[in-house]
Amino acid sequence: MRKVAVVILMAILPLFGFSQSVFDKYENMDNVGSVIVNKGMIDLVSKLGSMSDDAEAKEFMEVASGLKNVKVFMTEDASVSADMTSTVKKYLKSSKLEELMRVKDKDVNVKFYVRDGSKKDHVSELLMFVSGLGDIEVGHSGRKLETVLVSLTGDIDLNKIGTLTNKMDLPKELNKASGK
Repeated sequence: MRKVAVVILMAILPLFGFSQSVFDKYENMDNVGSVIVNKGMIDLVSKLGSMSDDAEAKEFMEVASGLKNVKVFMTEDASVSADMTSTVKKYLKSSKLEELMRVKDKDVNVKFYVRDGSKKDHVSELLMFVSGLGDIEVGHSGRKLETVLVSLTGDIDLNKIGTLTNKMDLPKELNKASGK
């Protein structure tokens, strides 16, 4: 009886959000830069921002308060980039994400995927995958990224995604996702 209870518990846990993302393996890789913002930090920033009289800050807090986490992974390593591409493809086959749009400019490919949310124009997950960057320098470091993977989960209002990209310094291509 105890074994049955453990099996049932293991099957149910992912439904409650305790499962790890398939992309978490990139968090500790040497050739991958990452930014991970979890719900606790989002809540803290939302509380601090709610004290502001600035309308733009309040709008950001409203949007951010619906997020569970933000994960950004970046690499300039070709083998890690190939692994990211493979992992994204496998994830898309097993998840209920649908392609929202794609943008191709020379060698750069930007793809957006979403999982529908509870309301119209809201999604529970937004995944952006950018590959083929090669010649684009990032910041003052002179670093040339090959691939960027951005994952947002929570209750995301696509009409307000521009507010998030500006305040959290996320890739501006996410603004295009609001065209759903």
